Amino acid sequence: MAKISTVRARIEPELKAEVEKLFKQLGLSTTEAINLFYRQIKMRKGLPFNVVIPNKTTEKVFKETDIKRNLIRCDGTDDMFKKLGI
Repeated sequence: MAKISTVRARIEPELKAEVEKLFKQLGLSTTEAINLFYRQIKMRKGLPFNVVIPNKTTEKVFKETDIKRNLIRCDGTDDMFKKLGI
């Protein structure tokens, strides 16, 4: 099928640059990534990831971590699993 439709969007320049670096590592152009996204939406009949409104606990954690409060630092994965009790 001929590709003749255009999608235009405004996006933060820093976000665009960072994401395009990731696309390059994946071997994808921005156009290919957008096509992949659209095809996944079509196939799943919805977004290819969950979009939810955070509950009060999650909101509290986001706010605290944004101001670097109640963070638990780990010295690698073994330390992290130990602290998690796994």
